[in-house]
Amino acid sequence: MARILIIEDDLEISGLLSEFLLENGYQTYCLYNGLHVPEVLQEYRPDLVLLDLMLPYRSGDQVLTDIRAGWAVPVIIISAKGTTRNKIDLLRSGADDYVTKPFDLEEVLARIESNLRRAALSAKPDRRLRCGELLLDEDKNTAFIKDAELSLTAKEYRILELLLQYPDKIFSKANLFESVWDCEYLSEDNTLNVHISNLRNKLKALSPDEEYIDTVWGIGYRLHRS
Repeated sequence: MARILIIEDDLEISGLLSEFLLENGYQTYCLYNGLHVPEVLQEYRPDLVLLDLMLPYRSGDQVLTDIRAGWAVPVIIISAKGTTRNKIDLLRSGADDYVTKPFDLEEVLARIESNLRRAALSAKPDRRLRCGELLLDEDKNTAFIKDAELSLTAKEYRILELLLQYPDKIFSKANLFESVWDCEYLSEDNTLNVHISNLRNKLKALSPDEEYIDTVWGIGYRLHRS
């Protein structure tokens, strides 16, 4: 459940926002002035901030500066100041979005959802592995060479993924087989060799001048070192 910090001095507006967001599955915490925002951010750890500009003691512009000094949390400005110049200045100062009063609650909700999705995507680690022109996307379970997709079996994909995940590791045949097939390796079993051969042929078909898998004689396989 996402946590929303509402910084708004108008008790009616603050209460309206809080009640509406609670009804839509969010947790809320309300501040009614621009003081102690860093302390609240540190303790409450909100996922998003709704920030009014006209605050007592410390303006919303100053609060935005405080937030951006130490937190990457999305900030949506809610203000009666609706001029284009004002919006541009605030966006350049670190605001992520802007809603003008009077506002529609459904619009505020849609903007919150949009900014939370964007924040989640930007925080997501890059799960793509590269070796030269070979790209493996672990989120989509796909592999490409020069933008051409490799047609791999599940086992071939897993072999390639392991080699790319540990580029400095030499995998023994037993280690590689047991990691991919999840069963005991028998030395007379030729299954791994066949899969490696098929994988090499598919890589060669798209990149004939490049090597991607080295055989370490007497041990096993590793990612090719250029």
